[in-house]
Amino acid sequence: MSDAIISIRNITKRFGPVVAVDNVSLDIPTNEFFALLGPSGCGKTTLLRMISGLENPTEGAIILDGVDTTGIPPNRRPVNMVFQSYAVFPHMSVLANVGYGLKVVGTPRAEIETRARDALQKVQLAQLAERMPDQLSGGQRQRVALARALVKEPKVLLLDEPLSALDAKLREQMRLELANLQESVGITFIIVTHDQDEALSMADRIAVMESGRVSQIATPEELYESPSTRFVADFIGKVNLLDGKVGSTGGKQLTIDVDGVGQLKVPLEGDAPTGAVSLAIRPEKLKLSSRKPSVRNRSNVRPLKTYWLAVATPKEGASSVSEESLIAAFVDFENLALGVREMKSETFKIQLVLKRLLEKGRIVHKRAYCDWSNYRDA
Repeated sequence: MSDAIISIRNITKRFGPVVAVDNVSLDIPTNEFFALLGPSGCGKTTLLRMISGLENPTEGAIILDGVDTTGIPPNRRPVNMVFQSYAVFPHMSVLANVGYGLKVVGTPRAEIETRARDALQKVQLAQLAERMPDQLSGGQRQRVALARALVKEPKVLLLDEPLSALDAKLREQMRLELANLQESVGITFIIVTHDQDEALSMADRIAVMESGRVSQIATPEELYESPSTRFVADFIGKVNLLDGKVGSTGGKQLTIDVDGVGQLKVPLEGDAPTGAVSLAIRPEKLKLSSRKPSVRNRSNVRPLKTYWLAVATPKEGASSVSEESLIAAFVDFENLALGVREMKSETFKIQLVLKRLLEKGRIVHKRAYCDWSNYRDA
């Protein structure tokens, strides 16, 4: 990528026999909000630390703004890092905290104050410049850490799970503020997170990592609508995964034999797969109706009798005992599809529970039909 501010080339990091990052290559352009997303232990933080210089790669190279960073210490790289713990100095005022990095490198005092106040203005904390950290909320301390990182005018800002210590409401607010801040300062942000909502709501592109490797790099929309692997499909959003085997291909359609469901036809993009495949079906792509479909539309419709959770609804006026609450959570029509992938291993147990509730008259039997026309092969 010609406009890449960061180029990662075949980076591998080993800690003894453990491979934390395994042959990763990617480019991140200037002014992009980029996210490294994945479960704990996937290697995303290790990769971020190698970009910052806090870890050295075992193999490969990291090119920052056209310069190979091999052997360059962290303080000489055009990057700054915001840590999960904020690391705000408790004995310094907000203004002193923000200007500390400039003081260390010998910047004149007048310039330090001017640049520190400008940085606080960017994160909307100018009015709190003289306060001490223990007089701030968690969100305000996070913004102090951001201002301190931005004051040295880095070309890349690295954020290591910066919102994980905040409560849910404040986390949502800070997501918007971070996205707006990145746009206003016009530099590259790289955020590490295990929270898919954070990545999907803030990032221009996302690299999904698994076991030290990058599974897919794409925009949030592409990751959600066109996951390239089963892992990505399952990790991003809520999804029903059905295992099947490729039956036949014809034109732009692929026929898949799904155990317990039958033959399903899916749109074919690119080369046709063979053998075992997985179908990823988002809940919102399913259409449910209590009316039997017309013959003309029958080809994409299957009765949900295979899945016992989908054929019962709570009887009106039923009491909310724990047993019924469990069933009601699965058969609620808005969330019905979410139970499909969980169903097979629990079929016998659920059948017994439903049979018992039916005998007690606590629920009523009801058949639903499902339109499978809006799914995508993962």
